[in-house]
Amino acid sequence: MSNGDDEAADEEAANEEADAGEAEETALSADTLDQRLDDAEEALEAAETEADLDEVEEDLNEIESDLDAADLPEPDEDDEDAEDPAAELEDRIADLRDQLADQRGPYADDVVAVLEEAQSTITDTRWTEDGRPDVVAAVDSYLKTVESEIDTAISAESGDSEDLADAVDQVAQVIEGSALDPDEDEETIAALLEAAETLQDDLEAAEEWDDLTVRQQLDAEGFYDVLESENRKDFPAEWNAVKVYEELGEVEPIVKALETFDSDFMEENVLDTLWRMGPEEAYDAVHQRAQKRNKRPVQILGKIADDDATETLHDFIDGDGDAALQKVTLRALGEIGSEESVQPVAQRLDADNYEIRSAAARSLGLLGDTRAIEPLADVLDDDEANEVRASAAWALNQIGTERALDVLEGYTDDRAYLVQSEAEKAV
Repeated sequence: MSNGDDEAADEEAANEEADAGEAEETALSADTLDQRLDDAEEALEAAETEADLDEVEEDLNEIESDLDAADLPEPDEDDEDAEDPAAELEDRIADLRDQLADQRGPYADDVVAVLEEAQSTITDTRWTEDGRPDVVAAVDSYLKTVESEIDTAISAESGDSEDLADAVDQVAQVIEGSALDPDEDEETIAALLEAAETLQDDLEAAEEWDDLTVRQQLDAEGFYDVLESENRKDFPAEWNAVKVYEELGEVEPIVKALETFDSDFMEENVLDTLWRMGPEEAYDAVHQRAQKRNKRPVQILGKIADDDATETLHDFIDGDGDAALQKVTLRALGEIGSEESVQPVAQRLDADNYEIRSAAARSLGLLGDTRAIEPLADVLDDDEANEVRASAAWALNQIGTERALDVLEGYTDDRAYLVQSEAEKAV
């Protein structure tokens, strides 16, 4: 049995535990947390140094931690106007953190960040002739501010973008390596930051290439220089320029026009020009448009005759899709003349559409590969369309080997005049 002293001790311990629980509950009540936030807000308003702000941030961290641990009343879900103490306290903490962030700095790192952005703007932007002097002036102005604030003289070697950006980078390195203190050197850092932001604003205001209209860009590049005063007034001037460039055999400005103008009129006429010229320099621009399965670019690829186009074009003759596109593509593949095209083209001799079969036969003739002789001989023998048979006979003549011509000798008296005519050429 326990004596009276033991019972008294147990009772005293229980009372102390109860008091501690009540104290914790009091410490974590909404009102207490709110009061602590009042104190933090007052401390924030009175803060004068970064150390003061660090203390306020530490207080906010502790209050937020206590709020997470507190067992605060939950709002009534059925009452739209019910109070939510936890949410209100969380909002207040977030607001104080925003105020805290606003009061910090400025820091040297803030200046460096703006200067790095300015460097990218200088080097990544294509400046116009009118815009570049403004860029040079903006950088020079900033460098003078730097010299007056931190007694460091830096200058750009030239007005080139790389040299201007290099000068700004040198300033950034000096500031980054400096011992500028956000408390003791606050005015200096603020002046450097303001000047850096002004630099960035001036760069944004300077005229860049993308600010110009399409015609202004082409005019700046000399696109219209080939025009005389008379035909420059004709509408549209760019089409007249393209015609002059075609006469001169200059491909680059014609391709530039294709890539620049988005009107259907210009695209159609420029593509017609490139089809007549068939220049290798236009391959990339034309191939890009051919992938949209437009017929004119496909025809131009045939004129250019670059083997790299065959993989794309083979997809266009797979299946029984657009017959007009397939015929154009088969012609282009024949003109390109890649041996890789023989098999996919020969497979189209079995197409349901007789016009596709005929185009495939002629394509094989242009390819001139002897592997096509037997498939063409089969077409000549049993295709029901005389137009297809005549195309096969023409193709065999184009291949022109002894075996190909031997096949034709048996059709000199064919029922179809076109077939007979082609066969007689082989005799």
